[in-house]
Amino acid sequence: MGNMIKIHINGKPYRVEPGQTIMQAADKLGFHIPRLCYHPKLSIEGACRVCIVEVEGMRNYVASCAYPVSDGMKVRTNTKELRQARRDIIELILDNHPLDCHTCDRDSNCELQRLASSMGIKKRHFEGERKQYDMDISSPSVIRDPNKCILCGRCVRICSEVQKVYNLGHAYRGFKTVVMPAYNMPMAESVCTACGQCINVCPTAAFVEKNVTQELFTKLNDPSVIKVAQVAPSVRAAIGEAFGLAPGAALEQEMTAALKRLGFDYVFDTQFSADLTIMEEASEFLERIQGKGRLPMITSCSSAWMKCLEQFYPDLIENVSTCKSPMSMMGAMVKTYFADRIKKDPAKILSVAVMCCTAKKYEAQRPELMVNGMNATDMVVTTREIAWMIKSAGIDLLHIKPERFDEPLGLSSGAGTIFGATGGVMEAAIRTAYELYTGETLLDIEVEDLRGLKGIKEGKVVMDNKEIRVAVAHGLGNACDLLDIVRKDPARYHFIEIMGCPGGCVGGGGQPYAGINSIPLDEDCLKKRAEALYNLDRNKTIRRSHENPDIQRIYKEFLGRPLSATAHKLLHTHYKAKGPRGITPQVAIGMKG
Repeated sequence: MGNMIKIHINGKPYRVEPGQTIMQAADKLGFHIPRLCYHPKLSIEGACRVCIVEVEGMRNYVASCAYPVSDGMKVRTNTKELRQARRDIIELILDNHPLDCHTCDRDSNCELQRLASSMGIKKRHFEGERKQYDMDISSPSVIRDPNKCILCGRCVRICSEVQKVYNLGHAYRGFKTVVMPAYNMPMAESVCTACGQCINVCPTAAFVEKNVTQELFTKLNDPSVIKVAQVAPSVRAAIGEAFGLAPGAALEQEMTAALKRLGFDYVFDTQFSADLTIMEEASEFLERIQGKGRLPMITSCSSAWMKCLEQFYPDLIENVSTCKSPMSMMGAMVKTYFADRIKKDPAKILSVAVMCCTAKKYEAQRPELMVNGMNATDMVVTTREIAWMIKSAGIDLLHIKPERFDEPLGLSSGAGTIFGATGGVMEAAIRTAYELYTGETLLDIEVEDLRGLKGIKEGKVVMDNKEIRVAVAHGLGNACDLLDIVRKDPARYHFIEIMGCPGGCVGGGGQPYAGINSIPLDEDCLKKRAEALYNLDRNKTIRRSHENPDIQRIYKEFLGRPLSATAHKLLHTHYKAKGPRGITPQVAIGMKG
């Protein structure tokens, strides 16, 4: 406490820590200064000027997000002149903004809208030329609407600083400034990995997912189609936030019931196919450590990460597990094993995935993942989309009578549950690989070294006196850092898990928007979502994938054994080097190397 300094805010003295900005100090003292471009996980932009304050002795207002506190400083945050200046700034932004609030994707959950309301702005005052751009709808995952962009720069910074993809940047100057991919490439042809983090941090609707809810409603009303849904682990840990619940509520059986009410004939659990993934992935890893493949083996569940790898790390493609993601494995089982069980033409089955992830929309369209000439997954809807559909259909998710997932693809172990949190895939794989390798049961199955939000985590497990070194990264930026280590020291690890989004799937680009008093990608929120999954795991009787009796049954009745010819045909794939238009793999390696 001895190094505290004294400042005055609105005429009252306070002692604060040095080295903070005015905004940080004010937040801790309970003074909320309006802001738009600021995000605690991103660099300081100082672009919007909404956070201006008065500092005694300064001629002009200062941006509180960027200006540091100093001993004796006197700050005013809420004078009449400040309120008017901030209001003028927001009015200028609004007057160059589309007039479609009531039909906008972010209506009622828009930071610009909330600021305008808090400042008492009821009409537009300024007339003049407005920006007009075409929407970019080329991507199957992310739509870009420059007309709704307020140039806060959050999307640019998260893409470059957190994800290290560098797909977005500011082009042109002055009134013509616009955020776009390099050379104004369509999003589908750019280096965009479809992770959707630009959507998460955008304060308006300049970035949104490609919405397929109306198309899905139409399909659900088609009696000639058998409607099948699968639900990803992290969806159940976050959907409650879209209905006003605090982060950390797990609505597993409520979701199942709601999907049945929407019109799905069968609702399966992606956690089942997560167990299936572990059976294949653990078996593949054991073959590799016996010399039948390149090490370190890298997990392949994250579709954003797969696109990033193909573009920037094509030299490491042979290190990637050939296992499909749980979503694609489930789709393959629905169109083969399940279709045969119910004696139906798989072409008449609509396979829908409810995912936390916008990149899964991209994954569903990959030709490498087709099964017998058909898409394994016909449609993907995000947590946000399915929450809207449930509300639109008048279904009371919070008071609905819970229902269990359907058989035969609905029973899962706790290992399948923790897939949604960073480190969960690795932890689940260790639980099974250890027993398959040693013939003994691993008793201490909660691997604390692999949990939490540290960017890169390392761990070790000893199997029959053989030390297995593992690593986990979440967020594409951390993944790039980890893979740069692998390039320099290929023997450092045996097994690596990578998830494309901060926090893993719980922080996916399709998860509910941050609430009124919360921050996009808030770490506390991510921790609570992850803890919801860990609690579900702890409450399960079966906590290891290989102990799931329905997994054992599907191998006995259909697949034969892990890595069998049938398993390889339906559950495995291969990736190949690719890049955006004009970028070769060699150039991509140089960009990231």
